[in-house]
Amino acid sequence: MTAPDSVDKLLYTPRQAAEALGVSRSTLYVLMAAGDVPSVRIGACRRVPAEGLRRYVARLTTSSKVRDDHAHRQVGRPSQRRLWE
Repeated sequence: MTAPDSVDKLLYTPRQAAEALGVSRSTLYVLMAAGDVPSVRIGACRRVPAEGLRRYVARLTTSSKVRDDHAHRQVGRPSQRRLWE
């Protein structure tokens, strides 16, 4: 039999999900309202699926990589380029 602490959570409270992402609870609610982070309602409780958090972070890192790759191809930011042109 496994101890309750060794079971991976499937759902997090908004406070736990915010802590896992390293953002405030208010920011998490904004992300949920925008549809960026999925959530479910169980009775009167709002919960955030662990897999939804993983997908959100994966999207962030993928889009971040695309932006970083694009930024490396440019010579400075547009505001800096205008100064030298």
